Amino acid sequence: MVMGLTTGLWVSAQVRICDRAFIPATVVRRGDPDAGTVLLKINRFEAGVTVYTQASSMDDGPAWSRGTGPSPVAEAEADAYIARQVARDPDLWVLEIEDHKGQYQLDGKVV
Repeated sequence: MVMGLTTGLWVSAQVRICDRAFIPATVVRRGDPDAGTVLLKINRFEAGVTVYTQASSMDDGPAWSRGTGPSPVAEAEADAYIARQVARDPDLWVLEIEDHKGQYQLDGKVV
């Protein structure tokens, strides 16, 4: 997360950003409020679903990797990926964003 922000605060901020842009966002799963990892499930409906997971970057800025691969997948495949990750990490947060128009911008680069 951004330096100095807890995970819970960052997730709340993303929900608020989406709300202000009229983009539906739902916290599907709450993890550790201070230091949990976040999965972002970006649902583009007909265009498919991409699940992003937090990653490390060389410049210490926020970065994301495509957990479900380079191309969008079906929602069932994305949900199966999320279920596997949750089984491994009980502190994991899952934030689902329903982004019909592709307006949501990640707060870091995709690596």
